[in-house]
Amino acid sequence: MRLIAVLLSCCFTLTAAAAPAARPNVVVILADDQGWGDLGIHGNTDAVTPHLDALGRSGARFEHFYVASVCAPTRAEFFTGRYHPRTGVRGVSTGQERLNLDERTVADVFKAAGYATGAFGKWHNGSQWPYHPNARGFAEYEGFTSGHWAEYFDPALERNGLPARGRGYIADHLTDRALDFIGRHRASPFFCYIPYNTPHSPWAVPAADWEKWRDRPIALRGPLGDKEDLATTRIVHAMNENLDRNVGRVLARLDELGLRENTVVLYFSDNGPNTARWNGGLKGRKGTVDEGGLRAPLLVRWPGKIAPGTVVKPIAGAIDLLPTLAALTGVPLPAAKPLDGTDLSPLLLGRTAVAPERLLFAHQNGRLSVRSPTHRLDPAGELFDLRTDPGQTRNVAAQQADVARLLGSALAAWQAEALPHLSKPAAGPARRNQVAPDDRPFPVGYREMPRTVLPARDGTAAGGVLRSSNAPNSSFFRNWTTAEGRIAWDVEVRTAGTYDVEIMYTVPAADVGATVELAFGDRKLSGRVAPAWDPPVQTHQDTLPRPPAESPAKDFRPLALGPIDLPAGRGPITLRALEIPGRSVMEVRALILTLRP
Repeated sequence: MRLIAVLLSCCFTLTAAAAPAARPNVVVILADDQGWGDLGIHGNTDAVTPHLDALGRSGARFEHFYVASVCAPTRAEFFTGRYHPRTGVRGVSTGQERLNLDERTVADVFKAAGYATGAFGKWHNGSQWPYHPNARGFAEYEGFTSGHWAEYFDPALERNGLPARGRGYIADHLTDRALDFIGRHRASPFFCYIPYNTPHSPWAVPAADWEKWRDRPIALRGPLGDKEDLATTRIVHAMNENLDRNVGRVLARLDELGLRENTVVLYFSDNGPNTARWNGGLKGRKGTVDEGGLRAPLLVRWPGKIAPGTVVKPIAGAIDLLPTLAALTGVPLPAAKPLDGTDLSPLLLGRTAVAPERLLFAHQNGRLSVRSPTHRLDPAGELFDLRTDPGQTRNVAAQQADVARLLGSALAAWQAEALPHLSKPAAGPARRNQVAPDDRPFPVGYREMPRTVLPARDGTAAGGVLRSSNAPNSSFFRNWTTAEGRIAWDVEVRTAGTYDVEIMYTVPAADVGATVELAFGDRKLSGRVAPAWDPPVQTHQDTLPRPPAESPAKDFRPLALGPIDLPAGRGPITLRALEIPGRSVMEVRALILTLRP
């Protein structure tokens, strides 16, 4: 146990920084699917990221910063300072992305300290109240709560729980909203979180950005070499250049308002690259627990406090961001659940160049790995000495058996302590565990946010009804052609009362008139699917053809089904068809229940 305690020293904290005289503002910018190798400052000669490169040179950049291998887990670790399996986050959709309600978020912490809090972009840790960002410390929110989005131009979004429509390209619009927030709160401390959804697919970028990249040579190739899809690599670069320009807009606004010296700016990404493009020779990409799936950019600027050109060499992780930001700003952390993260402010402020020995653990879909300051042990039990082999090309488990045994013991102990909902490792080289099902229902009927959206991604279908894509996040239900078809959501109605029911739908004129029934227990409501609403697929959304795994973008409208009295309690709320006069019933994007006063 003494050995394990030493190995789990990642929970130890460096000496906390003293609170500054006046608490600074905080701007946190998060990229989506941007790899470590996508920045010029990391050696990518193809990348056009001047503002991000300047941000890294004017403050600190981290050489070995690690996140989770997919989106929602990284966000959970940033929000809480805790490994994502502890927080209830097990996946990226169908409810598995939700952050447990007893977790305190970074926004809760800064809001309690008197900061104005706002988030503008991709949330991805729960949609319905009390999982919604407005319930997790953000007084203002505009964006989308899904894992990713099908619309990048004039997108359908939400603003504080109500429908909103973005203008222009989504990253440009989210920046506009963040700049407005910063301007309105310039006189008081603010915490502004800008989680962009680029360069995540689908592949879309403003025409002017694409024109600069459509025929540009690509000098640095990824692991596929000449087989790399260069069109995809080019559009990722174009999306990254657009993102970089928007980061530049945020930094320029801070300068215009005289807030540069009194604002901590932190920039990072949520996982490794989403395509097989150049990533500095690192093994793996998004979704893996190798270096390439977990290593991400981290840039931090605070003029006058963090010296320009600071390079932080010790390993660090997303779990460290909450305690580090709290220490830099002098904001107290609640005496709640213990953090896994470490306060890195002494490294940023030049008070030390050495961090305590620690380990960083990673988990994705049953696969686990562990990173020490010098080595990584992967899910197959292979050991890599990253001091001489950063690309993980040589397994040294036999030659360095003591290190392999030490890290294997630490990983097993961490799994037993942090991942009780996993089964024991399966036999074979993959050492893959099975993730237990998520049994949490979707909440309905909170007075704080009476309008509850139940999107298709949170539902299940039967009787031939299909999703519009394999990935549930931005999907809708289609192919509802028979009376056996069902669409259901596992809900828990918190407040008994009368609810107005709407269905976000499309239906062609030839199929108008189906009768559908909504049922919850013995409570039922029926209505007719009309009028016709059959918009075309929004092909203008795509710069490159949409990958098959991506849902097409369509414009759905609300169908008012009427009021229904619902009792409090848990159970399935189900849609079925009583009569189908045409070839199909309708396509369904979401069910909306609004609790009457």
